Amino acid sequence: MNEKYPIHVESITDKILLIRNQKVMIDSDLAQLYNVTTGRLNEAVKRNIDRFPKDFMFQLSEGEFKNLKSYFAIARWGGRRTPPYAFTEQGVAMLSSVLSSPRAIKVNILIMRAFVKIREYLATNKDLAQRIKILENEVGKHGAALTQIIKSVNRLLVEPLKKRNPIGFQIPKPEKENSEKINLRK
Repeated sequence: MNEKYPIHVESITDKILLIRNQKVMIDSDLAQLYNVTTGRLNEAVKRNIDRFPKDFMFQLSEGEFKNLKSYFAIARWGGRRTPPYAFTEQGVAMLSSVLSSPRAIKVNILIMRAFVKIREYLATNKDLAQRIKILENEVGKHGAALTQIIKSVNRLLVEPLKKRNPIGFQIPKPEKENSEKINLRK
């Protein structure tokens, strides 16, 4: 993308949020990526609203907007006054047809790759969750023995060690009070 500041998939994945159990991007983040104003992006969407059904795009509720502002520590004054629009993966794909600039096409390709990367990451975590569940089942089979081992280890960690006499031959230290210097060289 011959630009001053190239866009990377990793920077896009940071802008994908989970709202209403859907992976979405907020209109202001998309506008920034497309290098247009948020108003211009929303205007283009409104002119083509029939391309954006509810499963492609929705407006955040006041509560969701308030949570989003507190999450990102956005100030109460200035900035936008109305809740933003959230675009699902299909909505972002539809934006490429509404914003048909060469930059919009290139950015959309990167955004689609970011969504794919997140899906792959979630699939990997799902596999990890299944493995943990298998381990939990194994612990269930041998739970009594493991519980006993854990209790023994904890007892060793909590109970102070008794002072023991050292092992091996020890030279007794002379008592300082009763010891007199004996001079054998006279």
